[in-house]
Amino acid sequence: MKLLSFAVPCYNSAAYMEKCVDSLLKGGEDVEIIIVDDGSTDATAAIADEYVKKYPSVIKAVHKENGGHGSAVNTGIDYAEGLFFKVVDSDDWVKEEPYMQILDTLRNLAGGEKTLDMLISNFVYEKVGEKRHKVMRYKHALPIGEMFGWEDVKHFHKGQYMLMHSVIFRTKLLKECGLRLPEHTFYVDNLYVFEPLPSVKNMYYLDVNFYRYYIGRADQSVNEDVMIGRIDQQIKVNKLMIDYMVEKKNQIIQNKKLYRYMLSYLDIITTISSILLIRSETRENLDKKKELWNYLKKKDWFLYRKLRYGLLGRCMNLPGKGGRKISVEGYKICRRFYNFN
Repeated sequence: MKLLSFAVPCYNSAAYMEKCVDSLLKGGEDVEIIIVDDGSTDATAAIADEYVKKYPSVIKAVHKENGGHGSAVNTGIDYAEGLFFKVVDSDDWVKEEPYMQILDTLRNLAGGEKTLDMLISNFVYEKVGEKRHKVMRYKHALPIGEMFGWEDVKHFHKGQYMLMHSVIFRTKLLKECGLRLPEHTFYVDNLYVFEPLPSVKNMYYLDVNFYRYYIGRADQSVNEDVMIGRIDQQIKVNKLMIDYMVEKKNQIIQNKKLYRYMLSYLDIITTISSILLIRSETRENLDKKKELWNYLKKKDWFLYRKLRYGLLGRCMNLPGKGGRKISVEGYKICRRFYNFN
């Protein structure tokens, strides 16, 4: 059995996917790399097949009809045979030295007394045009270099949360928890790092800058203008997170630290949805913002009150045009500080 499976979702990724795959190949025979060609119309499929010819014991190529990022991740999980699983987007890459440390750590923990469910490491924003790169690290929130549970988790500050880039899950956990991401929908990575959490018992944090998250292409899904254009998909994911939180509430609330983290993450996502709807400056989207908060209110009054009357909820619901202007200015400050979008 392979130690670590990588899924690389690709859609018309011919221009940059080789940098990604080549960085993963440095793991040698301990890893499998599943290139998921999600109905590409460029040379992606041919490049994937060429890799399989060169590295048949390491690389698989899966060609499928276009279903979006979530569909490609689902396919990666279905095909994964490694003990652990990670998604690496085709325009991102990993650094070799931390990569070796990740593999050594997984190797040492595999088959141990406790079953590792999730390994966390840092990621670096490789933002176009910036010489200094923001690092998302967790050393003040998580114990370093030891197995721990939710009871050992400390305080995550606002803007600090575990993204798809941060985590490696145990493959069997993903398959058994029933995670299925929606198709033809962007921003499903938020569901990927949200829904499995109640199944996660044992974690390990390695304080290394492993994943390089490329950000800044004009057509990238996290570009603000693109996000506003796809706001209905952001809202869809937001509502699915609300649904999940309500559905699993009795299970989640039994663990206070888990509940606090998931509540904070939902708070962040709802804030992002709200500010994008405000930023669009259209009556239609302001109505969608109101409808989103009403959706939460109808789903769970207690959860609504937690979010609506918290710091971020208050800031996103200031009355009138002046209030919306204050909300936007606050968002701009956060964006500069946390370096997102």
